[in-house]
Amino acid sequence: VILIFGWMGAQLRYLQSYTHAYTKLYPNASQIVVRCNSDVFWSTVSTMQWRLVPVIDALGALHCLPSSGSPSAQRRPRILTHVFSNGGGCLQMTHLGRMLQQKYGSVSAQWSFTSALILDSCPTTVDLNTMKRVFSAMVQNPIFRTVVLTFVSMVYFIRSCLSLLFGKRMVLGSDIHIDMRNPRVLPWMGLHTPRLYLFSRKDKPIPWKEVVHHAKAVKERGMDVWCELFEESEHVAHMRVEPERYWSSVQEVWVVAISKEKGEQRVSQTAPAQQRRSLL
Repeated sequence: VILIFGWMGAQLRYLQSYTHAYTKLYPNASQIVVRCNSDVFWSTVSTMQWRLVPVIDALGALHCLPSSGSPSAQRRPRILTHVFSNGGGCLQMTHLGRMLQQKYGSVSAQWSFTSALILDSCPTTVDLNTMKRVFSAMVQNPIFRTVVLTFVSMVYFIRSCLSLLFGKRMVLGSDIHIDMRNPRVLPWMGLHTPRLYLFSRKDKPIPWKEVVHHAKAVKERGMDVWCELFEESEHVAHMRVEPERYWSSVQEVWVVAISKEKGEQRVSQTAPAQQRRSLL
């Protein structure tokens, strides 16, 4: 199963370039694509959870969630999760993880599938400055950009005040970078799950040094971390600039996940793998 969390406001035709590539790489895999509306930062937690219910239904239909039977009696899926950006991918994935934990509780701890996590242009801290960088990159017209950034600042301030006054949690207050340090951010993941960070020096909304800092933090917690630093690509554009390198990295990390399932040990590293680890 391939679970894809798109970036905020991503058009379907852009996400299809990834789904088509995955179809060529893994033709027998089922794919779930989770899109993200542009209003995600202004939504309440309850609204976000309501939007994710169909994702839980789809995961259940593909036998990715606990059921009345014992884990050993059920088919054990393999799950590759591909996440784009803070506002779309990480935000929705972490909320999905909380929903599954609330629904299944301690039962989910018994489920540990072969899995890998691909992080494209994320994660970093999410605050007002981050949101300004994101919307600055999205809006090209300088006059309209000023209007949008003013609106973003006003809405952020108003919603933050309302959240404090009425105690209703807003999505914009989520500590994504902290949530993403959890090895079981989704219940089938764990320390065994390899993580691939794909990021670029030219990514304006997501500073590459913050991504490296996060990768180092989770590596210190015992997670299997891989990094691929691009030089020329913009935000969530690494695949379009260097497709061969991009998909080679994804495939390599998935091979690592499969080898762990089979109990194999990685005796040697290829040169690209050594380059990825040299950043940490």
